Amino acid sequence: MAKSRQISTLAYAVRGRVLGKYLGQLGMVLAALQLVPLAASLLFGEIRFTLVYGGVAALVALLCLPLVRLEASAHIQVNEALAITALIFLFGGLVNMPAFLVAGLSPPDALFEAISGITTTGLTTLSRVEGMPATFLFARAWSQWYGGLGIVVLSLALLAGHGVAFRRLLAPDAAIEDLATSTRTFARRALVAYCVLTVTGVGALLLLAVPPLHAFSHAFAAVSTGGFSSYDASLGALAPVPASLLLALSASGAVALPIYFLATSRGWRSFFRDPEVITLLLLLGLFAVAVSVLLVQHSTLPWADAIYHGTLLAVSAQTTTGFSSMPLDGLPPALLLLLGFSMLVGGSIGSTAGGIKLMRMLLVGQLLTTLIRRTAVPSHAVTAHWWGGHALDEHEVERILLLVLLFVGVVALSWLIFLWYGFEPMAALFEVISATATVGLSTGLTPALPDSLKLLLCLDMLAGRLEIVALLVLLYPGTWFGRRREKA
Repeated sequence: MAKSRQISTLAYAVRGRVLGKYLGQLGMVLAALQLVPLAASLLFGEIRFTLVYGGVAALVALLCLPLVRLEASAHIQVNEALAITALIFLFGGLVNMPAFLVAGLSPPDALFEAISGITTTGLTTLSRVEGMPATFLFARAWSQWYGGLGIVVLSLALLAGHGVAFRRLLAPDAAIEDLATSTRTFARRALVAYCVLTVTGVGALLLLAVPPLHAFSHAFAAVSTGGFSSYDASLGALAPVPASLLLALSASGAVALPIYFLATSRGWRSFFRDPEVITLLLLLGLFAVAVSVLLVQHSTLPWADAIYHGTLLAVSAQTTTGFSSMPLDGLPPALLLLLGFSMLVGGSIGSTAGGIKLMRMLLVGQLLTTLIRRTAVPSHAVTAHWWGGHALDEHEVERILLLVLLFVGVVALSWLIFLWYGFEPMAALFEVISATATVGLSTGLTPALPDSLKLLLCLDMLAGRLEIVALLVLLYPGTWFGRRREKA
C-alpha cells in the first residue's frame, strides 16, 4: 500500500502541448500518406476517390499544422509516448474511413476495414472483394504497409525503457547511455530494411507476371504481415510460385527489421544465431508438418495438395500475415486450435508481426525452467534470468508476464462475449485470436457479425497491435488528470 501511494505521488499526467505537438507531427505524416492512394486513383481514373483523398489530406494538414508549431518539451514521458501511439492509430483509422465509405461500405464496416488495415490485421467484413474499386483495394494494402512500418518505429514507445528487447534491436553491445538517443537510428534501419523487402517483393511479383495492382497490393500486405488480398480466394488465386514468394516475404517481415542491418554489418551468420530467428524457423517447420498431417487425415485433399496448403497456412498463421489458400470453415477443431496457438505466439519483437511475440514466449519458458531448477537449490541461492548476455531485472520479468497475461485475458473476455451471443465456440475463439493477434485468418464468421461484435473486434485489433498496455494507458484516468511536469 505504501509503495502504491509513493508511485501515485511521483506520477505525472500527460501534458497537452506535448501530445498536441507530436500528434500534429504524426498527423502531417498521415496527411502526406494520403497522397499515394490519391495518385493511384488518378491512375485508375476513379476521380471520386481523388476528391476524397485530396479533401482528407487537406483537412488533416489544416488541423495538424497549428499543433506542429506548439512549443513543447523535447522530453516525452512514457505515458505520453504510449498515449500518442494509441491516439495516432485511432486517428489513422478514422482518416481512412471516408474513402471506404465512398467505396460503398456502411459506416461500421468502413471503420472495421480501416482499423483492420492500419493495425495490419487483414480481417474483412466483405464476403467478396473482386469487383470493388481498384483504388479501394490498393488503399487497403497501402494502409497496412505504413501501419506496419509505424508500429515498428513506435515500438520504441511500447518497449518503454532500456530493456533487453530494446538493446537487442539496436546494438547488443551498446552502452545504455547511447540507447537513449537511438530513436532515429532505429527508425532509419527499420525503414531501409522495410523498403528493400517491399521493392524486392513488388519486383519479383511483376517478373512472375502478376498484374501490377495485385503485385503492389499483395507485396504491401505481405511485408507488413497484413494479409489483405485483392482476390476473393486470397493466395488460392495465385500460382504456387508467386504464392510461395509472398509467404517468404511474410516470413521476412516477421523478423525484427533492425536485425537485417546488424546482419549486413556483422555477417549473416549473426542473423541465423538470433534466438527469435532460430525459433521462428523451427516453428515454421514444425507447424508446417503438423498442419499438413492434419489436413491429410481430416480432408479429402490429395497428400501433395495437403502439404502445399498446410505449409501456406502454417506460415501465414505463425507470421500473423493472414493470407489463405483454401477456405477455413469446416476444418477440424484440432487444426483450428493448432493454428490459433501459432497465431498467439506470433513473430519477433521489432517486426511487423502481431501476437504475444517469440521473445516473450521464450522468456516465459526460461522463467518456468528457472522455477523448476530453484526447487533443487538451497533457499538462500540467488538465481538470475538472462537473455542475450544481459541479466533481466525484476521489472522486465514482471512486464513480460503481465503482457502475456493481458493478451490471454483480452482473448478470453472477447470469446466469452461471442459465446454470450450464441456463436459456435471454436469458430468464435479462432476469430477472436485472429483479431487480437492481428492475423486476419477467418472461418468466414466476420462478415455475418452484428455491428456490436465488429466493434469488439476493432478493439481487439487495436489492443493487440498496441500490445494492450498503450490502450490501457489511454483509458486510465491518471493519464489525463493530476499534476503535470512543467518542463523536462
